[in-house]
Amino acid sequence: MASQDWFEKDFYAILGVSSDADETTIKKTYRKLARKLHPDHNGGDKAAEQRFKEVGEAYAVLSDPEQRREYDAVRQMSRGGARFTAGGPGGGTGGFEDIFSAFGGGQGGNVRFSTGGTGFRGAGGGGGAGEPDINDILSQMFGGGGGAAGGAFGGDPYGSDPFSGYGAPAGPRKGRDVQARTTLAFRDAIEGSTVTLQTAEGREIKTRIPAGVKDGQKIRLRGKGEPGERGASAGDLILTVSVDKHSVFGRDGKNLTVDLPVTFAEAALGATVAVPTLDGSRVRVKVAPGTPSGRVLRVKGRGVPAKDGAGDLLAKVNVVVPQRLSDEAKAAVEALKAQEDGVDPRAELFAKAGE
Repeated sequence: MASQDWFEKDFYAILGVSSDADETTIKKTYRKLARKLHPDHNGGDKAAEQRFKEVGEAYAVLSDPEQRREYDAVRQMSRGGARFTAGGPGGGTGGFEDIFSAFGGGQGGNVRFSTGGTGFRGAGGGGGAGEPDINDILSQMFGGGGGAAGGAFGGDPYGSDPFSGYGAPAGPRKGRDVQARTTLAFRDAIEGSTVTLQTAEGREIKTRIPAGVKDGQKIRLRGKGEPGERGASAGDLILTVSVDKHSVFGRDGKNLTVDLPVTFAEAALGATVAVPTLDGSRVRVKVAPGTPSGRVLRVKGRGVPAKDGAGDLLAKVNVVVPQRLSDEAKAAVEALKAQEDGVDPRAELFAKAGE
């Protein structure tokens, strides 16, 4: 991410949130925009595709606490929040660009920036003897040595100040980590899937999602982030997975769940019934005589795959009450009612309620 971009772009405005928006607000706003602008839903619309990239770029910075702190500091500097006293005639004040104009033949506007962590590197100036490093510039401004410069702002060189530590020798920096999101169908999440992701910069990344991934789970893809400086290692891609709900199956840890309708006769007299599985096949389970609604029947090994063994399929019995009865069926139920005359199934309930 170029620092010049950070000076020029208002990521808060791009997402449509205030600068003090919390993490939840930023996440909800991004997800809403991403769904609306995703290329899959706007076939061939270049404006929507560009907007999608801009929203992704903004979210990648604002969703990362460290990057957001750096961005806020840079934006504050661009608005004049960080000023320095110039040493020229009149003792006036100069801004961030004024500092660099002293090192680039007075052409502050020709200075370009690029990031590789928390520092900035100049790419302008006249001299032709290589690129001036802001670390060296600030070191000269605040007394020469790296140790002296490192404490110029009163911060720990390895602390939270995004501009601290500039007195240390500059070297190739590892690329930044990148945040991304993807949504999987329920079955793909359980069985595993290969997905193709598009970064905010337009790069495509193909990766394998392991079997059994959970809704909201984060997966770190090593070396799939931004490239490092001058041969340094690339950053990582932190992928957050959202899982769609299934119309039949649910999930409870390693187990899959399903509601199993059975007739009154099957529950009362007992039966062997079929249960659907996620892969489309069927298994048969025994319903014992007198099985009530809510009882759970377990099918071993038909749950979520895992290294320590797959979970189970849990079938919850749901006794279906018939909506219409033939005359013969109604007579049979009436006969059953007569046999149960005097039996109150709620007696124990009321007894306990009065304790």
